[in-house]
Amino acid sequence: MVTIENYLDSHYIHRSNWLRAAVLGANDGIISISSLAIGVAAASSSREPIVLATVAGLVAGALSMAAGEYVSVSSQTDTEKADIEREKMELEEMPEQELKILAQIYEKRGLKKETALQVAIELTEHDALSAHIRDELGINEISQANPIQAALASGASFTVGGILPLLVILFAPIKGMEYWLYGFTIVFLIILGATSAKTGGSSISKAILRITIWGTIAMGLSAFVGYLFGVKV
Repeated sequence: MVTIENYLDSHYIHRSNWLRAAVLGANDGIISISSLAIGVAAASSSREPIVLATVAGLVAGALSMAAGEYVSVSSQTDTEKADIEREKMELEEMPEQELKILAQIYEKRGLKKETALQVAIELTEHDALSAHIRDELGINEISQANPIQAALASGASFTVGGILPLLVILFAPIKGMEYWLYGFTIVFLIILGATSAKTGGSSISKAILRITIWGTIAMGLSAFVGYLFGVKV
């Protein structure tokens, strides 16, 4: 039996919060660690400095990614909570005006004035606060962010993404390391772009093109910096 909950959960938009954090983390992990390694490899003739820089960047990047995501999403959540508290006060102090606001919202969405008012009245009687949170503030279960979930998704995906270029560094020949890193990173980015697009129900070709172009730019600039300094370690 298909329920409304199962039907709604089948839509891709319900994956947007964790998918965004996971793709951002993995993409950042792959590109930033590869770019760092390429920059060091371009100025190094031995493997040890590259491995050391990569591991340090991986640990620092994962922690920074998780902390940054937690702080930013927490700020968003705090703002949402403040607006909800304000809405509670307004419903207590001026319920009639809030009812009119709700009716105007539905009228602007295409309902006739009488219908909009009737809908506003019925929803207010059912759960006034929920109606205003959803339709006046624009906050719903999909848009509400979870700081811990976002932080864990970002940190874990950054780590997974960053480990991939680390494996290349450990096993690829030291000679021409930059080219090995670039080649494998492009493959990793293509896989990430295709996976994220498939999971989110979007265009695979667009996702791959977007992620590889920006990845190539980042790695190219990093390699240029390494060659520019030209210090052989």
